[in-house]
Amino acid sequence: MTPRQPRISGKEIVGALNRGGFAFLYIEGSHHYFISPTGNLVTVPVHGKKILKPKTLKSILEQAGITIEQLINLL
Repeated sequence: MTPRQPRISGKEIVGALNRGGFAFLYIEGSHHYFISPTGNLVTVPVHGKKILKPKTLKSILEQAGITIEQLINLL
């Protein structure tokens, strides 16, 4: 059974991506861009401590190619 999506902010997922080996590319406005170890571009909106909507988090995880379990381990 898959665990529920965590309720996290953009700032927290940026930290998790850094720990997961994703390379920071650039910032454009409030969006931070990363490149995954496999070469995928990952866009993360960062609005302070505002919690990401579940659909936005799901999209980030799909772009990054990681599962909810892997994200929880990186947090």
